[in-house]
Amino acid sequence: MKTATSLRRTQLVRRSFFQRDPLSCARELIGAELIWGDCSGIVVEVEAYAAIDDEAAHTFTRPSARSFIERNKPGAAYVYFSYGNHWMLNVLVKGGANGFVLFRALEPQRGIELMKKRRGVDDLRQLCSGPGKLTQALDITGRHHEMDLCADPCHCFVPDGQGTVDVVADKRIGISRSAHLPWRFSLRGSPFVSRAVKL
Repeated sequence: MKTATSLRRTQLVRRSFFQRDPLSCARELIGAELIWGDCSGIVVEVEAYAAIDDEAAHTFTRPSARSFIERNKPGAAYVYFSYGNHWMLNVLVKGGANGFVLFRALEPQRGIELMKKRRGVDDLRQLCSGPGKLTQALDITGRHHEMDLCADPCHCFVPDGQGTVDVVADKRIGISRSAHLPWRFSLRGSPFVSRAVKL
């Protein structure tokens, strides 16, 4: 009989998934489950960032982000501290076109009581409805920077098995440069996103 851990090991998203362009990866991560220790959630909102010609990407201004791409495999966690307030979780996309996918919101699935304790809130919709909330709920910090998210069944993605996800694209949030690009992807109608899409 397969254990939960062994089952996740056979189902986790493989490295080849991240060896494409960031837009394709971002769109197709909607509906996947992010497993993080004792907690998990369905990915309902992400943003794509390109390593080349995207003024909102870290690679445009930070040599450290460019060197991160050079030394890491696709599927590596890129975790940074934003404005001195919140950790932000990204995954490296490296293959067809290099870049990152930023995780903005999850629909909590497992470990909900632990998430509530970490966040100090009871409202299920407020646990992971933003990139900073998400990392606080899952206890993601700089210690997870460069972690391989394609090898450990305790820190990985499990693909959506239904194949019926309705994804909507709109402009990215909280940026001033390259803000016109419709590179935010979310699950249509989800109450767990950080900000509702204007349709």
